[in-house]
Amino acid sequence: MRRVLVTAVAACFATLAAADEGMWQPAQLPAIANQLKQRGLELDPADLTDLTGPTMGAVVSIGGCTASFVSPQGLVVTNHHCAYGAIQYNSTAEKNLIRDGFLARSVAEELPGDPNQRVYVTDEIRDITKEIVGKIDPKVGGLARYEAIDKAQKAAVAKCEKPGIKCDVYNFHGGYSFQLVRQREIKDVRLVYAPPDAIGKFGGDVDNWMWPRHTGDFSFLRAYVAKDGSSKPYSRDNVPFKPKYFLPLNADGLNAGDFVMVAGYPGRTNRYRLAEETRDAIVWQYPTNIRWYEEILGIINAAGAKDPAVAVKYANSVAGYNNYLKNFRGQLEGLAKAHAVDVKTQKEDALLQWLRGQGEATAALGGDIAELRGVLDRQRKLRDRDLVLGYLNRTFLYNSSYHIYRTALERTKPDLQREQGFQTRDEPKIEGTLKQWERRMDPAVDRQLFTHFLRAYVKLPADQRVAALDGWLGAALTDDAALVQKVDALYAGTRLTATDERLKWFKAKSGEIEASDDAALKFMVALMPELLTIEKARKERLGDELRLRPRYMQAMIAYNESLHQPVYPDANSSLRVTFGRVQGFKKDGVEFTPFTTGDGIVAKTTGEDPFDTPQKEYQALVARNYGSHAAKNGTLPVNFLADLDITGGNSGSPALDARGRLVGLAFDGNWDSVSADWIFDTALTRSIQVDVRYMLWVMDTIDGASNLLEEMGVKR
Repeated sequence: MRRVLVTAVAACFATLAAADEGMWQPAQLPAIANQLKQRGLELDPADLTDLTGPTMGAVVSIGGCTASFVSPQGLVVTNHHCAYGAIQYNSTAEKNLIRDGFLARSVAEELPGDPNQRVYVTDEIRDITKEIVGKIDPKVGGLARYEAIDKAQKAAVAKCEKPGIKCDVYNFHGGYSFQLVRQREIKDVRLVYAPPDAIGKFGGDVDNWMWPRHTGDFSFLRAYVAKDGSSKPYSRDNVPFKPKYFLPLNADGLNAGDFVMVAGYPGRTNRYRLAEETRDAIVWQYPTNIRWYEEILGIINAAGAKDPAVAVKYANSVAGYNNYLKNFRGQLEGLAKAHAVDVKTQKEDALLQWLRGQGEATAALGGDIAELRGVLDRQRKLRDRDLVLGYLNRTFLYNSSYHIYRTALERTKPDLQREQGFQTRDEPKIEGTLKQWERRMDPAVDRQLFTHFLRAYVKLPADQRVAALDGWLGAALTDDAALVQKVDALYAGTRLTATDERLKWFKAKSGEIEASDDAALKFMVALMPELLTIEKARKERLGDELRLRPRYMQAMIAYNESLHQPVYPDANSSLRVTFGRVQGFKKDGVEFTPFTTGDGIVAKTTGEDPFDTPQKEYQALVARNYGSHAAKNGTLPVNFLADLDITGGNSGSPALDARGRLVGLAFDGNWDSVSADWIFDTALTRSIQVDVRYMLWVMDTIDGASNLLEEMGVKR
């Protein structure tokens, strides 16, 4: 059995939170045991620090989402939108599993996920801050600091990893703490069951981030390993993984006021960011990305309307863009209503005033904060160029050629000197991406996107452009017709649209790529030297930030502790626990109750997407054929609210009752929760969960998934 090591740094973070704000590391839970008990937790908080124990040992990451084991045969439950990639990967225009749903009635019928699908089971988290920065002069910044930290992180990972074990170093509080996370990596993950889109995505983007909600956002996967228990890629000879622990289900669900907690892998929050960073998000980041996403969706949707095969290929991408698009709009609205910049400015002013009243060493932190602002200003001046290059890298052709050539260049170095993301440990993931492009991309659409991004590039100021890219464009810098012709020739002159060709070049040496006449590879060979120069300058800025951000956070932690306010780390995709109660909220004189029911689905049904309830479900709901899945008041609970502190990455996280039993899956938040990534509002922020009773009812009454119900020990 492995336990999280509670370090001095982790202990200092464990300050009591106001209300139920806080994404707590498991190691922090004993320090807030009284608060957990007061809320209603019946488990011993100390037991939740055991990452391989009965509760936490069942909670897993699936890369960008959370999931949990719910049977001794490696059955995994997560959100429908988290399994969307696997559903889309196995769909075609003729056999559209997104539209029709899928149920494997035996393990033999289960479908392979995409090549990069993984299940990660965390078994250890330990602080290694001294190993990473203990020998670095505190005054050293820039490239030297970045490279020293990078080298130490790679060494820690290399020492930890072995076949089937993945290790990563996570940065907490901007570099104030570094922690090593060790996970078992399961490479064969298969699609088991997904309800049709009309259930799994009921309400679509109209209802996204809204309440009331009536979405059956759940699906099932299964983890497989080799017969000897080792982690192997997909093979017909593999067998279901047998987890040490899996979550029991509470088929009776919860009631209003009940304790509930969520364990998962929240992606990112920005609650300790400076006021000017918040202003940048409001003035530039969100508006700019909203415009880009609208334009990208316009291109993809127009092509998809003409060709169903294109619509299927881009279904997962479109869902992601739409989700972020609505999220960004909600961020802008929420931050404006919260007067976020003013709030953060006032807090920074109070922090600086408090620092001036402290001892000399603490007071000196104020100067570091001023210096951090200078680093942020340097980054700000190049943000438009970096954004355009980032969007270009989202196109298939740019991304493929970049990863093929960059990997070849990095292979010429010893592994520990290779760039993170291009080491030997990363090559299977890169190869997996190259394999799946064929099912996720249409060359004509990709060409339109490439052209669109270049049109934005040529509008950049001269001092933000890339000389090599300018040279490649030539007359196309000022002639749009020439730009279109240039891109058309690029796509016509490459063979990377073929999977076997991409995989062939992925195995090639850098010299062979440099001698190639493939247009896309020639383009990237010409561009790469300057891209590496840009990357080096970025590392210089990050190195300065890695010196100064921890100093700012040291001051913020000390100040918050003096006010008895929460000092938990911002989300960073590591394992966290949040807790609260099932409850609604009041807004603008309207009271929103914590549960929606099957009656709401009937009321919302229009017969058209996204409110096109399957006929079988509609008839069962009208007849109120709920069976044993009804609540005590005779309704069928569908979704419920709780005052849990979650964000992206928590999708699919198990909602657990006071005894650690599964009662639902977190999948969204209300509109007022969107801006909680920056400022948490205890009165209005609510998470949305799909209720276990609705999940079981759909499986039982609608889709007849008796094999899975039996496997989970649920009596019909």
